[in-house]
Amino acid sequence: MKEIRIHGRGGQGSLVLAQLMAIAALEDGKYGQAFPFLGGGGERRGKPIMAFCRLSDQPIRLRSRVNEPDYVIVQDATIIKEVNVLEGLKNGGKVLINTGRTPEELGLKGPFHIITFSAERLAKEILGRPIMNTALLGAFAALTKELSLEAAIKAVKSRFPGELGEKNSRLVQESYQEVERESI
Repeated sequence: MKEIRIHGRGGQGSLVLAQLMAIAALEDGKYGQAFPFLGGGGERRGKPIMAFCRLSDQPIRLRSRVNEPDYVIVQDATIIKEVNVLEGLKNGGKVLINTGRTPEELGLKGPFHIITFSAERLAKEILGRPIMNTALLGAFAALTKELSLEAAIKAVKSRFPGELGEKNSRLVQESYQEVERESI
């Protein structure tokens, strides 16, 4: 089983990202689980929140929050100043951060792999808005290979029908390709 912790702010779609990951897992013939942790502040827009996702080849019976993730996704790099996003991350784990800055510029280092990727930039180009959760879905799939590109696209199209689904599918594909090129 692989566990993912997503750090974002209320209103950024962290739970939607976790749900899309779980749906994509189902499309790949795996099991997926997604749920939020809102803490004491509720889900007020702009407040730091976490969402979690588990992916497995076997049924998932565990229902607790993810404290020792294999992967961390950070939707807003400014959260790094407020929350220890690397807490509990397994050695050799991977961190995906939505930013145009480098890990060195963010002051992050440790026994894990950090990739920065401007999902927000790509979302603005394709969607015309800085809604980056589908871009991060594609980037996560490319970085980890835990989800196939095809399954990620199917998950997005099932959640967002019509033109919005087509645009988000393109966003998934382009983010996947961009991260794949960077990882070579």
